[in-house]
Amino acid sequence: MVTSIGEDGRYRDISDAFLDRLGFSRKEMVGQPPSRFVTEESAQRIDKEFRPALRRTGRLKDKPIAFVAKDGEIVHCLTDSIVETGRKGAAVRTIAMYRELDIQAQANLKYRQLYRATPAMLHTVDASGRIITVTDHWLRKMGYTREEVVGRPVTDFFSKADRERLSSGKLKDLLSTGTFENQARQLVTHDGQVLELLVSATAVRDSAGRVQRLLVASKDVTERNRAERALRDTLAENARLREELERERDYLREEVNVAMDFGRIVGRSPALKYMLSQVDAVAQTPASVLILGESGVGKELVAHAIHARSSRADAPLVKVNCASIPKELFESEFFGHVKGAFTGAHRDRVGRFQLADGGTIFLDEVGEIPIELQGKLLRVLQESEFERVGDDITRSVDVRVIAATNRDLEELVVNGEFREDLYYRLSVFPISVPPLRRRQEDLPQLAQHFLDKACTEFGRTKLKLTNRQVAAITAYDWPGNVRELKNVIERAVILAKDETLRLELSMPDSKPDSDAVGVAPAGDDSAFLNEIEMRQFQKENLRKALQKSNWRVSGKGGAADLLGLRPTTLADRIKSFELKRPG
Repeated sequence: MVTSIGEDGRYRDISDAFLDRLGFSRKEMVGQPPSRFVTEESAQRIDKEFRPALRRTGRLKDKPIAFVAKDGEIVHCLTDSIVETGRKGAAVRTIAMYRELDIQAQANLKYRQLYRATPAMLHTVDASGRIITVTDHWLRKMGYTREEVVGRPVTDFFSKADRERLSSGKLKDLLSTGTFENQARQLVTHDGQVLELLVSATAVRDSAGRVQRLLVASKDVTERNRAERALRDTLAENARLREELERERDYLREEVNVAMDFGRIVGRSPALKYMLSQVDAVAQTPASVLILGESGVGKELVAHAIHARSSRADAPLVKVNCASIPKELFESEFFGHVKGAFTGAHRDRVGRFQLADGGTIFLDEVGEIPIELQGKLLRVLQESEFERVGDDITRSVDVRVIAATNRDLEELVVNGEFREDLYYRLSVFPISVPPLRRRQEDLPQLAQHFLDKACTEFGRTKLKLTNRQVAAITAYDWPGNVRELKNVIERAVILAKDETLRLELSMPDSKPDSDAVGVAPAGDDSAFLNEIEMRQFQKENLRKALQKSNWRVSGKGGAADLLGLRPTTLADRIKSFELKRPG
């Protein structure tokens, strides 16, 4: 059965055998387009597939087409078509030959049609890896037409990574093996997107057992893998944030410990004993505590003592220096923020109250909080609830509050600079820390304690205070309190010559005593170190310890061990002095 189709797409002639099979006359078919005599599905294929293929290649081979006879019978055929051209290469006509399919052939054709139409991503390759056929769903997922795919090596659609992985004969070995299940594969779509697939295959073999073709099924797991990666990233980020939170909490707890001289309160004066009795009385209760006292008396140490004696001792003690927080960052510092809440908020941040959950928060210099921000603090103290900046989720915390100030809060309340309700909320149990001038009995013990620590820290031989030095310390009224005493002792250790402590050179407003032990000769300016020289001395001392330990900070024989320091303290000082390992 043969037809001749002109360039206008209409029949120019039809063979008698074809007319007899369909039951039409030549007059009824000549001049009409083929789509008038085929099923709707075949008409669409003629328009969308056959004609473009003929224009591109000039021929068709074994293409299925279904005609509708005059009596309504469906006649299934396979067509071979070829375009004839004139002398100048222009198309003249198309000769189409048809052979009718028997029942088995029709069944095979129907199978192929069902295969193509199945809503699964399937393709079939021959023994060399060339694509024989694909399903429509495969084409839709990949963004190709059938003509762009059939006959091409399947590796043309692999990602670069898969092509490299299956190079050097590995693909041939895989094809000859035949059946495999759930192998990871990546295919690249027409627009360059990478599809992540799980691929399984079953082999069709000849009588000798050789693989003729592979029937391959692919499951698109791109979105699943993306979701799993996102979940892993989220879990990793959560783990990172949790670790960061724990480090920050430990750091804050360590910061308080270091600032408080590792929690040790030195002395046995009546004033100190009375204060400690108040600490013992309130420690086991949940009451808020307001620590009052001059600058440098050790209010942080008292806060640490209260926390250490409380039922929350194993939970964090988090310090907040209220005077150091810029007004615009107050809420973020106290309550945290979410990513994007304001300019510079590049990630979620945990606030100090959340860090202290289950433990104690120490609000140092609480009198420095601006009046317009005190209401936000009062709310979390009253309701134990807060929201991060930029977040609408209300969070609950269980925090014990200890505040400290060297200012007269009652006077601030009278002057309208401090909220009265906040004052009463904080001062449920006030504790006054006595200044050093009321603790003269403690001065020798405190001074020797700081001297022992300074000698260890600076790598010096252990030194002792002389009676004359103790007398000088006791005679001074120490307006800077414990902090001033500690600084004076450290300066004296730095200035020490051999095993002689130069206390007379470090005491405030004091002149060298020619009768004192270790006094330098008059006019010997070389005995003095200014602040820059003192800092340089400390830096060089640290450098020597690091060199001796081969720049190992922690562990036995490390620099921290040599200096008698905690590794975290030494790390901070290395950073402060900008010391770096050579090379």
